[in-house]
Amino acid sequence: MTLPLQPLSDCYGYERGTPVDRIYIDLFLTHHRELVHGDAAEIKDDTYVRRYGADRLTSTTIIDIDPTNIRATLQADLTVPGSLPAVAFDCLILTQTLQLLPDPAAALSTCHSALRPGGTLLLTVPCLARISPSGGPADRWRFTPAGLRHLLTPWPGPTQVTGYGNLRTCLAALLGEAAEELTETERAHHDPRFPLLAAATAHRAAEGA
Repeated sequence: MTLPLQPLSDCYGYERGTPVDRIYIDLFLTHHRELVHGDAAEIKDDTYVRRYGADRLTSTTIIDIDPTNIRATLQADLTVPGSLPAVAFDCLILTQTLQLLPDPAAALSTCHSALRPGGTLLLTVPCLARISPSGGPADRWRFTPAGLRHLLTPWPGPTQVTGYGNLRTCLAALLGEAAEELTETERAHHDPRFPLLAAATAHRAAEGA
């Protein structure tokens, strides 16, 4: 088997179809869609909160550090304490973002402070991925499921971490293949030795808990 020195796609396979990691993000959010409700927030755009919150949403907030993002309704640096309004959200979706932040632990603390009691952070991070073509030097981290569990150790509430992917989907992601180029069997298998993506639910404890 001869593998190319250059990927088939230089942008995660978008021009070929759906990036492989996106099918696992969708799987994770589908499984937890009932947690997307009320006042919900998401980074960069509101695609996922609207897709999974539907008629359970009261409001949506789009958070971005980038002042040129015209869709953003709140400019904030998650690593700065107090950059998000306190006790403001019932759900916060943070997909494929922590690897771009200089202090992931500080960002998680900010997210916890922004959740209402009983609210939930829905989080995904790459276990394996190419260096971001747009993030460049900001793309600092990769997380195993065990590493994400460790990072969430200080979180003052229930957390659960799941790994998604297998050797074939890891190779596909690095090669720039699209999810549509894989069989359902290849996509559906999850091998703890070869996670492509790790996902976590992190709940803020309800009042009185």
